[in-house]
Amino acid sequence: MNNQTNTYFGFSVMIVVAVVALNIAISTLMCGVLSTATAADISAEATNARIAPVSMLNTGGAIAAPAPVVAAASTATRSGEEIYSSTCMACHATGAAGAPKVGDSAAWAPRIATGLDALVASATKGKGAMPPKGTCAVCSADELRSTIEYMTSKSQ
Repeated sequence: MNNQTNTYFGFSVMIVVAVVALNIAISTLMCGVLSTATAADISAEATNARIAPVSMLNTGGAIAAPAPVVAAASTATRSGEEIYSSTCMACHATGAAGAPKVGDSAAWAPRIATGLDALVASATKGKGAMPPKGTCAVCSADELRSTIEYMTSKSQ
């Protein structure tokens, strides 16, 4: 073994020792920084401060719970056809949930035979899968009656 080989071996050992020492120094430094940061950041105040930009929207004042939506009674009475087209058609045009289809005289005949007042009472209370007043909870009694008149006139 010559002197040159010993120099390369010694140099290689020095580099390995330097890399290991550098890794230990960096790991120790980072662990100290992270443990200090973690201890400070798990408090409720620090957590709230971190998520505040995402969790809050400042609209200039206190955020109140939204008021329940209550439909205002309309002063203009809608026609039976308008109400049918906007609310009743979803079930009575397709027969969904057993609703008699408008235009199906066989399905409507026994209902029509009970009379208009009975149909209005049934629709007002709800029947089967149909909720009270169908899907038109804001319909007045007159609007409901005119809608039933419209549907029965198309189904005779």
